[in-house]
Amino acid sequence: MMARREIFRGFTNMLRGVRMHSGGIARKQFAKIEESDISTFRKLLGEKSVITNDDSLEFHNNDWMKQYRGNSKVVLKPKSTEEVSSILKHCNARKLAVVPQGGNTGLVGGSVPVFDEVVLSLSSMNKVLSLDEYSGVVECEAGCILQNLEEHLAKHGFVVPLDLGSRGSCQLGGNVSTNAGGLRLIRFGSLRASVLGIEAVMADGTVLDSLKTLRKDNTGYDIKQLFIGSEGTLGVITKVAISVPRKLESVHLAMLGCNNFQQVLEAVAAAKFKLAEIVSAIEFFDQQCSDLVVRNLPGMSHVLETSSPFWVLVETTGSEDSHDSDKLYNFLNYCMEKQVVEGGTVAEGGTQMRKLWGMRENIPMALLKEEEVFKYDLSVPTSEMYNLVEIVRERLKERYPQAGVFGYGHLGDGNLHLNVTCPTADKEAVESILEPFVYEWTAEKRGSISAEHGIGQMKISKLYLSKPPELIALMRQIKGVF
Repeated sequence: MMARREIFRGFTNMLRGVRMHSGGIARKQFAKIEESDISTFRKLLGEKSVITNDDSLEFHNNDWMKQYRGNSKVVLKPKSTEEVSSILKHCNARKLAVVPQGGNTGLVGGSVPVFDEVVLSLSSMNKVLSLDEYSGVVECEAGCILQNLEEHLAKHGFVVPLDLGSRGSCQLGGNVSTNAGGLRLIRFGSLRASVLGIEAVMADGTVLDSLKTLRKDNTGYDIKQLFIGSEGTLGVITKVAISVPRKLESVHLAMLGCNNFQQVLEAVAAAKFKLAEIVSAIEFFDQQCSDLVVRNLPGMSHVLETSSPFWVLVETTGSEDSHDSDKLYNFLNYCMEKQVVEGGTVAEGGTQMRKLWGMRENIPMALLKEEEVFKYDLSVPTSEMYNLVEIVRERLKERYPQAGVFGYGHLGDGNLHLNVTCPTADKEAVESILEPFVYEWTAEKRGSISAEHGIGQMKISKLYLSKPPELIALMRQIKGVF
C-alpha cells in the first residue's frame, strides 16, 4: 500500500527533494486512472458525482488566470465526509495522485492538476450546518461559497471575518487551506485567529475530527493550525467552524488622493491613530491602476475629475454613526491640516461606497484584459512597499516601454500586489528582468514571497527565499507524518 503522505501533491513536493525542471514539477511514479477506477468512483458516489466529459473537465483543469493547465480525466464531487474518505482510501491503495479543489479562484496554480491527478472538488459539500448566535460561531461544509455564507449570516446580524473580491465563487475550505487574507485583515486578523475548528480527511482516508467551537482549548498541539495555509498538502478540509462577529451598521468610506507614497504612509499612520478602534480597511492603488480599470472595463469611470498619483481607501465600521462620522471627519481635517492628502471624497450612501470599492476590487479583472500579466503577492515593510514598484518600472521603461507596472494592496498589513503587463511577444524577455529579481529583492527586505496567495505551482522553486533550510527541514518532517 502506498504511504499516505504521497498522494497529495503541492509545494511540499519540493521539500521532499522532487526534481524540478523548466516545465515545472516532475511526475512521480503515480498510477494512471483506469476505467475500473471510474467504475469504483461511480459506485461510491453515484453517476452524477463523477465527471469525465471534456467540456466539464475544462473548468477544473484550468486556473482562473489561465496560466496553468492540467490534464485530469476525472473530477469527483463527494457530498459527505464519508465519501471523501472512501475516495482517498481508494486513491491511496491505487497510488492515484489527488488535487483538492475549491472554487478554483487561486492565483498561483495550486488548485489545478499539474498532470493527470484526480480532481477532488468540494463544491457539492456546500451547506451551512449551524449558527450559535450566543457564542457567534458558525459551522459549515468546506464547499460553502463565501458570498452565500455572508448572505446567510447577514440575516442573523453577523458577518464573515473575511472579505475577498472572489467572494461569489471562492469556497470556505479553499479560503482556510490557503489562509486567505483579503480586504479587512486589519480589522479581523487572519483566519488563523478566526477558525476555531476543522474536520479533515488524511490521504489514507482517516478522518480527523477537530471541529470544536471552543475559544479556549489548551490540551496539547493545535493541529488545526497545520491545515490552515497548507494548501491541501496534508489533507482535505471538509468542515470548518469559524468565529463570526456581529454586523455593525455604521460604515463610512473615504477615498483620499496623495501626491507621493510618503503622504500615503503618513495617511496610514494617521488613520491607525485617529480612527483606531473603528478602522476596518486601509487600501491603496496608484493612478496607473485607476486608468487601467477605466480603460479596460466598460461602465467604469474615474471617481473624481482630478487625478492623483496615489489613492487611499479608508473604511470605518462601528456601532454609533454620529460618533464614527465625527471621528472620520476629524481624521480628514487632521490630514488636510498636516498636508498629508491633497483631496478626496467621502461616500454618501451605499451606491457611492460600491463605486469607490469597485475601483479597487476591479483591478484584478482589468489586468486580465491585458495580453500577459505577471502577478506578485508580497509582504514587505510598509515603508518599502512602493519602492519595488518604482524600481521595476525603471528597469523596464527603456527596453520595454509597452510594459505596464501597477501597484496596489493592503496598506494595513504590508501586503503589496505588484503586477506587470506586457505584449505576448515580450513575455520571456520581461520575465527574465523580473525574476528572480523581484523575489530576491523581497528576501533582502526580510519579506515574504507570498503574503496571501500561497505557493501553488508558481512559487515552489522560490520557497527557500522565505524559509531558511532549518524551517524547510521541519516542514518536511511534518509532511512525513501526514
